[in-house]
Amino acid sequence: MTNNSLFRTFVYCVCLGAAGLLFTPRIHAQNSSTQSSETARVDATNRVTLLGNVRREANAANDRGEVSGSLQLDHLLLQLKRPADREAALTARMEAMYQPGSPDFHQWLTADQLGREFGPDPADIQMVGNWLESYGFQINSVSRSGMVIDFSGNAQQIKSAFNTDIDTLNVNGKTHIANMRNPQIPLILANIVVGIASLNDFRPKPAHTPIDSAHIDPQSKAVLGQNTQQGATPGFTVNSSYQLVVPDDLHTIYNFKPVYARGISGRGQKIVVIEDTNVYTINDWYEFRYRFGLRQQFPAGTFSQIHPGGCKNPGVVVGNDAEAILDAEYASAAAPNAAILLASCADTKTTFGGLLALEALIDENVPPAIVSISYGECEADLGAAGNATYNYAYQQAASEGVSVFVASGDEGAASCDANHWAAHYGISVSGFASTPYNVAVGGTDFGDSYAGANSQYWNTKNNAIYGSAKSYIPEIPWNDSCASTLIANVEGYGVTFGANGFCNSTTGEGYFLTTTSGSGGPSGCAYGETSRLAGAAAVSGTCKGYAKPYYQRGVFGNPNDSVRDLPDVSLFAANGVWGHYYVFCYSDLAGGGAPCTGNPAYWTGAGGTSFSAPIVAGIQALVNQSTGTPQGNPNYAYYALARHEFGWSGRTSCVSTLGKSIDAYCVFNDVAEGDNDVNCVGHFNCYDPSGPNGVLSTTSKAYSKAYNSKLGWDFATGIGTLNVNNLVTHWKYAF
Repeated sequence: MTNNSLFRTFVYCVCLGAAGLLFTPRIHAQNSSTQSSETARVDATNRVTLLGNVRREANAANDRGEVSGSLQLDHLLLQLKRPADREAALTARMEAMYQPGSPDFHQWLTADQLGREFGPDPADIQMVGNWLESYGFQINSVSRSGMVIDFSGNAQQIKSAFNTDIDTLNVNGKTHIANMRNPQIPLILANIVVGIASLNDFRPKPAHTPIDSAHIDPQSKAVLGQNTQQGATPGFTVNSSYQLVVPDDLHTIYNFKPVYARGISGRGQKIVVIEDTNVYTINDWYEFRYRFGLRQQFPAGTFSQIHPGGCKNPGVVVGNDAEAILDAEYASAAAPNAAILLASCADTKTTFGGLLALEALIDENVPPAIVSISYGECEADLGAAGNATYNYAYQQAASEGVSVFVASGDEGAASCDANHWAAHYGISVSGFASTPYNVAVGGTDFGDSYAGANSQYWNTKNNAIYGSAKSYIPEIPWNDSCASTLIANVEGYGVTFGANGFCNSTTGEGYFLTTTSGSGGPSGCAYGETSRLAGAAAVSGTCKGYAKPYYQRGVFGNPNDSVRDLPDVSLFAANGVWGHYYVFCYSDLAGGGAPCTGNPAYWTGAGGTSFSAPIVAGIQALVNQSTGTPQGNPNYAYYALARHEFGWSGRTSCVSTLGKSIDAYCVFNDVAEGDNDVNCVGHFNCYDPSGPNGVLSTTSKAYSKAYNSKLGWDFATGIGTLNVNNLVTHWKYAF
């Protein structure tokens, strides 16, 4: 079969499923002369530039010349757009899906319905496909929603069709490839095509953070005792340096146990974790469940791995396999009788395998009801087309009744500086998490160490399944940085900034220069061009964020900033700075794991919103089991319940600092002490009156930390953390 006839077959299938018999004769009857006529309509000399699609690393200093024109680029994703009237109609339909009393309430769509009722015109899809094939590209598939064309070709074909060359880059000693100019397309396609999701090999970052002694002062008051290397942790009890968090602790702290006692444990539910790798060994998952008592108490839980849509099996990607196993283990920790499904595809040279897996899943006849994603990339680096691809994918998921949970990130409000020692590019958030159609899950730490109250909240000995938590524990935002006012306070500093501030002290500079903290902030660069000249800030230029979604409006504490704000909810995610972190079973020594034998205190330890996202996904499985139906985007329920709880002025009886005295009826534990501010350098959102290290601020001219926790919603932790029993019990009152 030729490429042309293959593409017509794909479009025929899409239109038959999406548009019914109405379109079948037209597509079926298309012949080579008609195709030539369609291609002739595309004037390649009259072009439009797709702005905002060049990474900051793609500059002259890093450029090492063009790649070979024969370099094969497989599974490129061309993101299409809906006509404006259909986009408006879909938006209205989706709002009705979440409005009680509407005839469309929870009447979810299928991928075929999306294509038929709201997708691009089949003739437009045909025209785009014909144009691609005229340059020799191979069409692999067209999504059933009609929104994505998966195609393959080589670098020379990309240069010819999109007028941008793919070059080799040297970035901090590592070799990458990326497009050096914004792509261009024929003007006639401008109202149909958004762009290619990615034309580079920079990979999204998994949102987990290992225990790292490099930035922790062994003598610091902020650490309970002397820090040790990962895999050699002293123990679980308050008499040692750390209280490690295990499933039984989660169940106590966040009030899971009454839900389990009612028989709601995830039975009959499926949770999909999105990855670009398989786990190192499935035995780790089984050992985790056995050692922490999940298998014995909840024997129905299962684990399996798939490669949806027939994508390439990625095998084991060392390092990322740590992300995969912790996602699977902690989703199961929250919903221990659920089926955990790891969906992975191999990365291509330019496309994240997790995105290929997600696109395949949402195009299934019956998509999974719950999806968790623990990867991220800042909006500016993801680019306009990349942001649009995730936005459209999550939109499709939400319209199909799929709940999508995404880690907000591990770098405060500096998502363009993930894994860096300081914020260089100003305030930014993850484009994986910032769409209106997903739940962005942030991170907290426990505040008992700061309050000097460890013995009130932890038993001196572990129980048989290694739990030691006594009750709910007061929480603070997760923050390892010297810009944390709480860490500065216990170190004896009144301020974090300035020559005499903590970030410029011997201890601050020596151990606490890091962006490691739970992420949150306003969407700022989901659309538009980003100015990269002279190291411009990531959110400068003509960037603008997603508009504030309806569900987020009118919630006490959420600012009137007109944009989507992150996170929505949070959960414990710290990596040890105050003495608490997660333990999980990851036995791949090559990836930094440890044998899952003996005392779990010596297993692998870490923190990150990679943990909180699959746990909250597991909580949704409990909600779905309780209601008996998929719930789609849970933010509509979360924020409705928050309006009721917070009222017009907040509810002081639900403030997290109350600890075990918090109101027993609160759905959300409102975190109102601490911040997720981080240290910074440079001129963008960096307050630095004196000294080499500043602190991230909403203005560079005064101290306005990014960001402080407070009563009600805030950028540090969103609505707050969850009382699981109250959430499941009160869910019905949200609608």
